[in-house]
Amino acid sequence: MTQSEPQGRLPPMPVDEEEMGLVVAVRARDLRAFEQLYRRYQPRLARFVGTLVRRAPLVEEVVNDTLMVLWQKAGDFSGASRLSTWLFAIAYRKAVRARARDEEPADDAALAELPDQAMADAGLAQDRTQRGLQRAMAGLSAEHRAVVDLTYFHELGYREIAEILGCPVDTVKTRMFHARRNLRRAMAGELADWI
Repeated sequence: MTQSEPQGRLPPMPVDEEEMGLVVAVRARDLRAFEQLYRRYQPRLARFVGTLVRRAPLVEEVVNDTLMVLWQKAGDFSGASRLSTWLFAIAYRKAVRARARDEEPADDAALAELPDQAMADAGLAQDRTQRGLQRAMAGLSAEHRAVVDLTYFHELGYREIAEILGCPVDTVKTRMFHARRNLRRAMAGELADWI
């Protein structure tokens, strides 16, 4: 640790210059820059939010609300973290609030539909494998699903996940430990070894 670095604080995440340029353009109300960021983040946010709220209309609402924050408050993004961290944190808070006020029961069929594209993108080509993982993930709590999703499907580290979820890194580690244990129990055979 350097002398100028406060004790207990980690160095900032590296900033993606291209994304920062797009954010600066969005601040200036450049609709094309916003569209680029929307196309880049909408599928990722939908996948993540879908692990939390589990109803397709609510997923769409939360994702759109999150991306509207980007449009309306791009000036609030300082670049101290990656843009993805900022957006996932906003989406997480909005999803938690939406889940708390949602009166309709969770639509497990909608949950099963959401991960298909992301899992295919992640290289899980076999339908049986996808269905097994979807069933196992559906059995996890929303907090555990969020940690698993951010780790495996968005390839984020524990520090960044902690920032998104607004909790200590050790809490993320604990949630991942319990999530993996529950996934191993839910999945039989060689897939359990993969987890």
